[in-house]
Amino acid sequence: MRNQDAPQGQNLDRGPGGDRGQGGERGERGERGDRAGRQPRRFGRRKVCPFCADKTLYIDYKTPSMLKRFISERGKIVPRRISGVCAQHQRNLCLEIKRARIMAFMPYSSATAD
Repeated sequence: MRNQDAPQGQNLDRGPGGDRGQGGERGERGERGDRAGRQPRRFGRRKVCPFCADKTLYIDYKTPSMLKRFISERGKIVPRRISGVCAQHQRNLCLEIKRARIMAFMPYSSATAD
């Protein structure tokens, strides 16, 4: 499609940078983008699954004291990225927490004082 074929108000002759202006310009942010002058991101130590590290630990719905480590104050199951549990053990953990809730070993939610 040429410029003369284009509808009015549209310019199809965009330079090498497309419709974002001249190619290679970084705008007002400078060379390094938004993070210029900030500290570099630091990633903490990788969490190790406690069940993989210690083979004597096992996930069972009859031990609510161990399962409480993986539940937040509000009664929600803590995600893998926070607890450090591997995918296989997280699936087993969720299943056993739900079983413990059904059997009334653990509450479904935290007790709120109103």
